[in-house]
Order: sequence, then C-alpha cells, then structure tokens
Amino acid sequence: MRAILVVNPKATTTSQRSRDVLVRALRSEVDLTVAYTRRRGHAVALARTAVAEGFELVVTLGGDGTVNEVVNGLMTAESPTLDPAQPPADRLPALAVVPGGSTNVFARALGLPREWPEGTSVILEALRLGRTRTVGLGLADDRYFTFCAGFGLDAAVIDRVERARRKGRVSTPSLYLRATLSQYFLGSDRSHPAIALERPGELTEDELATVIIQNTAPWTYLGERPVNPNPEASFDLGLDVLALRRLRVPSTTRTVTQILSRRPDPRGRQVLRLHDVAEFTLVSERPQAFQLDGDYLGPREKVRFTSVTAALRVIC
Repeated sequence: MRAILVVNPKATTTSQRSRDVLVRALRSEVDLTVAYTRRRGHAVALARTAVAEGFELVVTLGGDGTVNEVVNGLMTAESPTLDPAQPPADRLPALAVVPGGSTNVFARALGLPREWPEGTSVILEALRLGRTRTVGLGLADDRYFTFCAGFGLDAAVIDRVERARRKGRVSTPSLYLRATLSQYFLGSDRSHPAIALERPGELTEDELATVIIQNTAPWTYLGERPVNPNPEASFDLGLDVLALRRLRVPSTTRTVTQILSRRPDPRGRQVLRLHDVAEFTLVSERPQAFQLDGDYLGPREKVRFTSVTAALRVIC
C-alpha cells in the first residue's frame, strides 16, 4: 500500500525524534512518503497531489487544523482515474489520523487514544487487520468540516484564543475559559439576537444569538472531559444543531451546566436543538464570527450547511 504522511512540523505534542519513530513504524506496514507542511493551506495541496498520484492512504500528524486541510484536499481533488459516479469513500484514499495537536477532537471522536504513540499503535493494528470506518462530513458553503462548526459566540472565542496564541500564549482550558468570559461579557451584543436558521419546507427560526453545529459527539474537550451540547450527533447521521435564543446570564449559565453534566441534555425556552439535519442556512443581520473544526475563518453574514454522508474511509 502506498501512503503519504502529511506532517505539521509545528504540531504541539511531537518532536523530530518522535516523528522519526512514527515514520519507522509506518514503514513497517506501508510504502511511505513523508511530506511536511510549510504554510497554512499547504496540506490541502498535498492531499490533492496524493489523489492525483494514486496514493491509497493519507496519514496526518498534526492537530485538527491539519486534518481539516487534508480532508478538504481529498474531497476537492480531481483525477482522471477516479470514477465520479462512485461515493467519495469508495474512490478516495483512506485517511489515518495520528494525534499531534493540543486537543485532537476528530481523532478522539473516532475512539483513538489522545497521545500519538498509542494512537499510532491502534492505526498499525487497523492496517494489519484491514479495519476501516466510513464517516460523514459537514459542508459549510464550499468548505468541509469533520466534527464541528460555530456561528457566533464560540467562533468569537476561538478568534480571541488564536490571537492570544500568536502572542505566545499556550492553548489551555484556562485560556479558553478566560476568552469565553471576556467575549460573553465584553464582546457580545447579547440584547439583539440577529441570526436566523432556514430549512427547506420548515418555518424559519429567527432571533438566535449563537449557533453550534456538530457532525459528531463530542463537540470538543476540556482536558480529558468531553463537552456534549448535542450528545446524539454522529458521523453516521446528518448534522446536529444547538442554538441559544438569548445570552442572558441565568439561562446561559443553566444551559452550560446542562452541557457539562454527566448526562448532557440541554433544554429550555432559550434553547433550540435539531437532530440529524440534512441541510440548513444561517443568515445574520450583522456579521458573525465563524469557525470550522476549531479554525477561525472570519466574519460571515450567511453560511449554508449540508451533511455529506459516507464521505471518507478512516483507519481506526
């Protein structure tokens, strides 16, 4: 099997020595080529090249941002040898994800261990046994996502965290907590919800303050603890949505407490939840922060979301 390992050299939990160990381990099972990303978006191009050159497996070493880029490269690749009538999972290379970032939500949602040595062992065993899983993806306008998207408050928090990291701060749960509190109390217009959710054949849900979209559960992790606004979300189904109609302190505190409980089931007059949705559009009266897979993409006024079933084969 021909495979390419796409490495983010800035991955936070690996070193050159650990990468060398990983390469030797993978070469015991596959014919391996190694490629390092050099800039943002480079992994997209590497994945497209892997499809064009007939690789059967793409392995990522990095965080969720690297995985997202590789997935987008695979899903948008063009090759004269591919049959467009086949489902993407049947015609594209399989994907294996070695956790190398700070959170690794996609890998952990697949059931892989958090640390890269243990994750590598699971992947090697799966390769030997031919074990794969087919997963669905989300599509936001023209960009795919693997586990989550956000429109509003959570995306604005990610923007704050990314700006702090560019100044040298380390990504920790406490950094996210401080960013969330600052954005909630100082950076949000909590009195005038501006988002509407439109679905084909359904009444519009308007005056929403913030929206979380999940392609699987959990939505994210706080250290070892999964955070599950929509605990029934699944790679095998459509998209799940949780929206808050207002960001008032009492109702928001209650919803957050429900989400962080051992059996999350957020409910209330200010909560809108939708399960297994095939498509919908978010429209806002003013620009809203927007993120995919924990990567801030800037402000948007409109985003169309679609569920893409049976999109990729994953080694896990």
